[in-house]
Amino acid sequence: MRPALRDFSPSALAAGLLAGFVGATSTFAVILQGLAAVGASPAQAASGLMAVSIAMGVCGVGLSLWRRLPISIAWSTPGAAFLASSAAPAGGFAVSVGAFVVCGALIVAAGLFRPLGRWVAAIPAPLANAMLGGVLLNLCLAPARAVVAAPAAGLAVVVVWAVMGRLRPRLAMPAAVLVACVVIAVTGGGGGAGAAPHAELVLPRFTVPAIIGLALPLFIVTMASQNVPGIAVLGVHGYRPAPGPLFTTTGAASVLAAPFCALPINLAAITAALCAGPDAHPDPARRYWAAVIAGLFYLVFGLAAASVTGFVAAGPPLLIEAVAGLALLGAFSASLLGAMGEAKSREAAAVTFVVAASGLTVLGIGGAFWGLLAGGAMLALARTR
Repeated sequence: MRPALRDFSPSALAAGLLAGFVGATSTFAVILQGLAAVGASPAQAASGLMAVSIAMGVCGVGLSLWRRLPISIAWSTPGAAFLASSAAPAGGFAVSVGAFVVCGALIVAAGLFRPLGRWVAAIPAPLANAMLGGVLLNLCLAPARAVVAAPAAGLAVVVVWAVMGRLRPRLAMPAAVLVACVVIAVTGGGGGAGAAPHAELVLPRFTVPAIIGLALPLFIVTMASQNVPGIAVLGVHGYRPAPGPLFTTTGAASVLAAPFCALPINLAAITAALCAGPDAHPDPARRYWAAVIAGLFYLVFGLAAASVTGFVAAGPPLLIEAVAGLALLGAFSASLLGAMGEAKSREAAAVTFVVAASGLTVLGIGGAFWGLLAGGAMLALARTR
């Protein structure tokens, strides 16, 4: 096998930097919102953003160099959106950290125990999409709320996002983030800029309601919305890695990073196309360097997480939620299309969506789990008819 440095190319450098920049700047606000919703303090959220970024970087660089494949790693944006729609569990953030550990362990199990991965894949796609759509709904409403509450700032972010979406779709979210940062700086924000990275260690606590209501839906969303599509994206571009070792590696890294307030990591889906496509290099055997560069970008971004979090915390909360909501509109529309596309399962998908979006909590377990359960019952009833 030839030395890896001989495969490096300027095109891979450009593609990797673009993938890392888009992946980090587009949805880091969703990560901060999700961690805060389940009880993280600002310092813990900064630690979580740092830890998850470093875990992504280490796994992305390591797996890509090891397999010589463009294996892009990302945080679970749909998973973070699910957390953002949840409430802090009884027992505080330590219980949420315990749920992150359990989710990572389940991902490891999916890599080691193939039937578990097949069971997740066997969840009807309309119900999985409907659950995700219900989870995303509230956060996707934030841009409209921001426009009403702060018309000048909200409209500036939304208009720039819409215009750039027409001109350069991949840069639409980074441009919206840039405008939000300008608004925060102009209105006197920017506190925490230049802060040194600091890890917050939180010992996990495990409770049955959190395992059922947080860990299990987070696992399902991560597998169905990130890991399975990530494998599919690689397959489209001609790469056929064994999924098991990839799931095991990212799951183990998630378990190790969780006590530092990090939510689980997984295979990238959207940014994976940037690293695995022909723009990275005409020769498919040399594209893995794009994923390596993206991983290095995440490492640098992780070291700057304290400054990023401090700056964002100084801005209007609704504006940050609006940025997160815009970042999730694509995932929301795709989930609705996948949920309602089949007439025979449309009613069950609608029930799943409504219950998941309701925000209800029963026995300490959130609406995402009950939505999936209710939709499954409706689907079973329809099939018996």
